[in-house]
Amino acid sequence: MAMVAGEASGDLLGAHLLGALRERRPELRFAGIGGPRMQAEEFESHFPMEKLAVRGYAEALRHYREIMGIRRQLADRLLGERPALFIGVDAPDFNLGLERRLKQAGIPTVHYVSPSIWAWRGRRIRKIGGAVTHMLALFPFEPPLYEKAGIPVTYVGHPLADLIPLEVDKLEARAQLRLPPGKRIVALLPGSRESELQYMADLFVKTAHRFLQEVGDAHFVCPTPSRVTRELFEEALHRNRARDLPLTMLFGHSHEALAAADVALVASGTATLEAALFKTPMVITYRMSAVTWTLMRRMLYLPYVGLPNVLAGEPLVAELLQDKATPWALSSALLDLLHDPARQRRQIERFHEIHLTLRQNTAHKAAQSVLRILDGAGA
Repeated sequence: MAMVAGEASGDLLGAHLLGALRERRPELRFAGIGGPRMQAEEFESHFPMEKLAVRGYAEALRHYREIMGIRRQLADRLLGERPALFIGVDAPDFNLGLERRLKQAGIPTVHYVSPSIWAWRGRRIRKIGGAVTHMLALFPFEPPLYEKAGIPVTYVGHPLADLIPLEVDKLEARAQLRLPPGKRIVALLPGSRESELQYMADLFVKTAHRFLQEVGDAHFVCPTPSRVTRELFEEALHRNRARDLPLTMLFGHSHEALAAADVALVASGTATLEAALFKTPMVITYRMSAVTWTLMRRMLYLPYVGLPNVLAGEPLVAELLQDKATPWALSSALLDLLHDPARQRRQIERFHEIHLTLRQNTAHKAAQSVLRILDGAGA
């Protein structure tokens, strides 16, 4: 079987699915593109996953030739090897084109994580139908959209909801990270991609500095997924003369950081869902290139972009995006949240409801669906 994941969140999803598939069919072999978590499940990655981890139109254009070259090479290889089934884990800009070629050649294709057709007026639904044999949807509002379009779909829930406990011990998490006692802990999650840090590292550092001026007993914790992203954040600290900021930098350990935090400032993306599952009150922000923002603003039709708000169906969490994302505005939003226990309780209550809805034993359900398709294809 073949599989492609394009970033850290996809690597996590792919690893969980690989583990569940191996439990049921230990003889299966997997190859394609994946990160360290998938490779720990004996997955063979033909290209570095980091090559695919770009976000935004402007950023993708800069890497277009290299990414398309990787896709052509991988497609040619898979068409020659003819795997019994292909699984694209998220990364729709890369995977849908690859899946179309494979499906046209008679190879069944499963796409794990629905593209955000609910946020982009469903313009991609026909393209998806031509590329995907079966869709595995993580969110409960997605299957009706595919059923209406005649695309086979299964709601499997979100694996993070299975992985993250319903209740966490905040004091234990702080002790594990050796955070100073008696402090207001603020988690800073400025993104997992290099391109995100380039737009948001300075913003997060300046916001933390301004917040500290109002809350003198604050201590910040910033988990970064790679050495490069850590270096980018440390460079922002140096540029902004904030080396003395009370800050604990971490390699990974974003879950522990969110479990320990009183409040969090989170870049829009999967991390906002993680914060919600850890019941951490948060403020959501995002910055990108002006070109990408202009294009996205024209296409987006939902009044909010953060997953907690989409899942709640209401503006539960403050969102400050692009030009509205200033250090003053973000620090003010964090302060308002920190000093409003009723708002914190409201977020926590709704986060708990979301957690229960998404907790579906996802890897098991996804593996069952994949094996049904595999068996139906005569493998």
